[in-house]
Amino acid sequence: MSSFILILHSLFRWLVVIAALAAAVRAFAGLSGRLTWTRLDDRLGFFYTLALDVQVLIGVLLYVFSPLIHQALADLGAAVKDGATLFFTLFHWLLVLVAVALAHIGRRRARKASGDAARFRTAALFFGLSILVLLVAIPWPFDFGRPLLRF
Repeated sequence: MSSFILILHSLFRWLVVIAALAAAVRAFAGLSGRLTWTRLDDRLGFFYTLALDVQVLIGVLLYVFSPLIHQALADLGAAVKDGATLFFTLFHWLLVLVAVALAHIGRRRARKASGDAARFRTAALFFGLSILVLLVAIPWPFDFGRPLLRF
């Protein structure tokens, strides 16, 4: 079961990346001041936060069923000494929660901001920060030998 969830988590991350890029590109494009905040901008932020939320749900399932996590929690002393195990046991999910919070705060503040410029500025700031945190949270192949696509 954990291998299926891991594959799902690995594949779904690309939907998160696409949604993040779409929302951020549109927000940064709006910083020029020539765009009007539209329903599309709100929907892009919605789909980005929705994709993150679904990815977190899949991640929680993976955390519950993962043999790596079970082994790490059984011997925290050994887990702390191994960088990859420590990353997945602690840092990965903490960083993802920060990224999710930034994205949700950004979407909410952008919706409440007065004026198109303020909306785009808020969305660009928070979505941009969220993406930066996600880039740190991703287990890259050169860090942990994890594949970018898992089947």
